[in-house]
Amino acid sequence: MSEFPQHPFGTVITDTHIRDVMATMHGWEDRYRQVVQWGKQLPKMDERDKHATMTVAGCESQVWLLAHCDDEGIWTFHADSDARIVRGLIAIVFAALNHKKAEQIQAMDIDAYFAQLGLLNHLSASRGNGLRAIVDTIRQSVNA
Repeated sequence: MSEFPQHPFGTVITDTHIRDVMATMHGWEDRYRQVVQWGKQLPKMDERDKHATMTVAGCESQVWLLAHCDDEGIWTFHADSDARIVRGLIAIVFAALNHKKAEQIQAMDIDAYFAQLGLLNHLSASRGNGLRAIVDTIRQSVNA
C-alpha cells in the first residue's frame, strides 16, 4: 500500500475554510469550479491501491478509499476518483472528516455541512447518493 498523504491538500484546509470560501461564491458555476479546483489539489492514489476491495459502493463514478488509524486514534483517509467533480467532493469531505478521531467523525453533522455549502441542490440524485456513500464508507471504517 502507498504512503498516506500528510494532508489531502498538502496543507491544512478545514471545513470552516471550505464554508468560508463557498460563502463568497456567486452561483453554482463558481461553486462547481471551486470544487473542481480543490479536487485537483488531492494527491493521486497509486494505481496499485485501486483495486475492487477499495471501491466505494453506491457511487456513479469509480471511487477508491483507503483508511488508516494511527496509535493515537486519529483517522487518515486517502481517496481518488475517475471524475473531476467527485475528486472535489472527496476533498470537501476530507476537510471535515480527515485527521479526526472516530467520535468526531461520527458527531459531524455532514448533512448540515453540505447544506451550508449549497451542494446537494445542484448535484444529480445519483451524485448526491454517491457523496453520502463516501461519508458512510468513512464512518463504517472508523466503526470497524
